[in-house]
Amino acid sequence: MNETLPWHQQATRKIDRAAVARAEERQRMLTKPPGSLGALERLAVRACGWMGDAPAVNRPAVAVFAADHGIAAEGVSAFPQAVTGEMVRNFSAGGAAISVLAGSVGAMLEVVHLGTVNDPGPLPGVVRAHIAPETANFLRGPAMTGDQLEQALAAGRMTVERFVGRGADILACGEMGIGNTTSSTALACAYLGLSPRDVAGPGTGLDAAGVEAKAQVVAGALEFHREGLADPMSVLRRVGGFEIAALTGAFIAAAQSGLPVLVDGFIASAAALAAVRIRPSSGEWMQLSHLSAEPGHALLQAALARETGSPPLLDLGMRLGEGSGAALAIPLVRLALDLHREMATFAEAGVSGADRP
Repeated sequence: MNETLPWHQQATRKIDRAAVARAEERQRMLTKPPGSLGALERLAVRACGWMGDAPAVNRPAVAVFAADHGIAAEGVSAFPQAVTGEMVRNFSAGGAAISVLAGSVGAMLEVVHLGTVNDPGPLPGVVRAHIAPETANFLRGPAMTGDQLEQALAAGRMTVERFVGRGADILACGEMGIGNTTSSTALACAYLGLSPRDVAGPGTGLDAAGVEAKAQVVAGALEFHREGLADPMSVLRRVGGFEIAALTGAFIAAAQSGLPVLVDGFIASAAALAAVRIRPSSGEWMQLSHLSAEPGHALLQAALARETGSPPLLDLGMRLGEGSGAALAIPLVRLALDLHREMATFAEAGVSGADRP
């Protein structure tokens, strides 16, 4: 480790390339036509680079980061800001979709509260990492101070450290925050040079006029911050959010710890893009979980697939957030690895294989 560098620029864990090569050979020897399990084969091979020759998902974990956005003052959401704090309370009570999904797949769940205007106070199962009630309105100035950005990144890192200490072998990451599709749209446009009209979508349920107004807000913000969008950390500070920065920190810290992560939908993908811009090798430890119905997500996913080498596993028309799509992918990953480990080879089963040159 180079101690002169900030933690988020430190080296990530190296992928086990030798294990990948052995996995590719094993896949050729299993009792099936080559390639017949499609993406499950590619996923298993990737997982061997993360986990070694006998990959398995025994201790999955789910992290949900929650925070409010000052940009909500521009009317970019169909729901009031109070919903974020109310949903934090719902997570704690076990009534949210991610609460049910985490329980169903046997995952450890941690909700990290970074700051909401409707503060629910201390709650069971919620880690309080309070920074401020909300970010600043990034149409008028930077969303975060430098210190706030560092606090949010560190909250993500500490979440990973806690899960690693509890033996997690895969981490699904998601978020909650009214206004965060606007922030994610701005991040995607800044990092990828896209037009806000091509990326902005309905979020929590905006109509066509609302989507157009959101695109105009993002366009105005990008013009306002134009001189500060060359550096990836500056982009995140100027138009990001506390929970998005925490996700970014979690993705980088997971790669440094050798913990593979399942990236959720549009907002999590924007954070993943920030992570690979800040620490490019972190993409090697990411698996895109699903394609969101949010229109801009396809553009983000295409860019991330190039960065990570991992197209999304599922397409179920979802756009909930909370880490729900990432949690749904956990059983799929588990099954892919079970198949890789437990299927017999042609030699073990006494089955004739295809002739090979």
